[in-house]
Amino acid sequence: MSFLGTSSSASGADALPPDLAFLLAEGVEPARLLRAAALAAESGTDGASALLRGGLMAEEPYYEALARALGLPYLALPDLGGPSALGPGTRFPQSLTARAAPLAGAPGRLVRAPEGFEIEGFLTGRIGLGRTAALTSPARLRRAVFAALPHDVADHAAEALERERPDWAYRPGLSGRRAAGLGLGAGAGLLILSGLPAGLAVVAVTAAQGAILAMASFRLGALFLASPVEPPPGAVPPLSDRDLPVYTVLVALHREAAMVPRLVGALARLDYPAAKLDLKFVLEADDPGTAAALAAIPLPARFEVIVAPPGAPRTKPRALNVALPLARGECLVVYDAEDVPDPGQLRLAAALFRREPPETACLQGRLVIDNAGDSWLSRCFALEYAGLFDVLGPALANWRLPTPLGGTSTHFRTAILRALHGWDAWNVTEDADLGLRLALAGYGVGDLPSATFEEAPARLGPWLRQRVRWMKGFAQTTVTHGRRPLRTLRRLGPLDAFCALTMVPGTVASALVYPFLTAAAALAFLWHGPDGGPAFWPNLPQGLALTIFGTGLAAMMLPAALGAIRRGWYDLLPFVLVLPVYFLLVSLAAWLGLVELVRAPARWNKTEHGLFRTSRTGALRRRARRP
Repeated sequence: MSFLGTSSSASGADALPPDLAFLLAEGVEPARLLRAAALAAESGTDGASALLRGGLMAEEPYYEALARALGLPYLALPDLGGPSALGPGTRFPQSLTARAAPLAGAPGRLVRAPEGFEIEGFLTGRIGLGRTAALTSPARLRRAVFAALPHDVADHAAEALERERPDWAYRPGLSGRRAAGLGLGAGAGLLILSGLPAGLAVVAVTAAQGAILAMASFRLGALFLASPVEPPPGAVPPLSDRDLPVYTVLVALHREAAMVPRLVGALARLDYPAAKLDLKFVLEADDPGTAAALAAIPLPARFEVIVAPPGAPRTKPRALNVALPLARGECLVVYDAEDVPDPGQLRLAAALFRREPPETACLQGRLVIDNAGDSWLSRCFALEYAGLFDVLGPALANWRLPTPLGGTSTHFRTAILRALHGWDAWNVTEDADLGLRLALAGYGVGDLPSATFEEAPARLGPWLRQRVRWMKGFAQTTVTHGRRPLRTLRRLGPLDAFCALTMVPGTVASALVYPFLTAAAALAFLWHGPDGGPAFWPNLPQGLALTIFGTGLAAMMLPAALGAIRRGWYDLLPFVLVLPVYFLLVSLAAWLGLVELVRAPARWNKTEHGLFRTSRTGALRRRARRP
């Protein structure tokens, strides 16, 4: 059945594709349909996607009209909202990826929610209706499946990784007994080292100092690689709208009602064809405030609100796992509630993915703290991020070494992310863990020189809670991939394994010992002064200790200074001298993170947003444009 030419050619209706032309009989004005057809032609998509995702028509009336055109009943929420509406063959996520589910009380009959070019296939007869008994909208079908199978959805989000790849999952984690055993083992090791003969003690101390120096080499080596904060003009040829892939944006929200207007405005400003955008907000079931804030904004069909069923753990990665099977995009990016990405970021990422080899599974965007003026703590945070994301991260990508991801502004090839079973719901730094899993699976992380502006905690309490979670998560990642160290070494190779050791457990270990080594160095070298002597080997540990002290300070301060210079933040350079004090707080967070690792491993210390007082670029404004 074709609906071409349903209206007069004077209006241009004969140029409409079938998934738009049938709406003429429903009284939809031709001008709106012609605009959708033009958008579809420009972006290389079907007409329905251009119409709905472009905000030219609401989803519900479109599917009601489609059902009438196909001679099928339309099932709205009263018919499809309860657990009994769908038949026993309903599955998650299979029923949603197939866009069809069995109907209760109608054996062998299906309710469908077709999308994309499938709609045109039904209208033209190219695809038979088969066992289709009724139509509904994609949003209603998703809500019905979630209502029918809440435990299946929750189980998939929390347990799929452990079920499919238990060697990649954090659970069963670190029990109190095992933690006590590790502590006793470490204490016994220190006692053994303290009782070694002088010669062996020198060898052991020298080996440990050499390892610390090697760890610092990654940070210092990154200083010598050029890494502009934006690609030079013409360096990355853009893709045409027709060549751009469909892009999914995932944002997990929990108690973020105040951030919703700015977040929606930031995502609405993304420079990307609306027909190829798939934006998903994932909410918790007990968060009516955020749900109400989203409901107050008229969102086009490219925005979708998903409510995760109740379940444990209450973490961001679990929420992302709920939405991952529903992603329509070939590429996918994760943002946080407070993020303001550069409007051209998706276009740049798509172009880089097209240019990169298939083994590049992820691109890490540049996270930029925009409220540095709020306090000395936020200034140091901004410097820390500048060193990490504008200096060290690009260097690791250039060297093709394992990269702990940043948790936001991380862009993926969706098929690879699904093949790795998404995120570990029980790891509270799912980003660092996923970065190591990508490396273990043979994939790499590339650099995306595009800014995503963020808000840093400006007060000690919120900052400390956030950092405790990060340190706890790094420890969880260490436990996960350290269970079989020899197998990890074989999969990664010596250099990649050493980099992973440096960036994850090395980060925690260095934070734990930092105040003690600093105090020892101050006592030995600033108070007593170095001991001199003619013999080389007895003086080697002390010489290395001096070198480590200077190298450690350089590795801490120089990447931050270079990152600030690349951003043009010359006013922040004096605060580089404050970083040694700032990292004393990082050490406190590391020790508290170890305590929480044993007492509350799945606790997610939420960071409050929207408390900023300054915004360097104006990105953290509270105003929002209509989508």
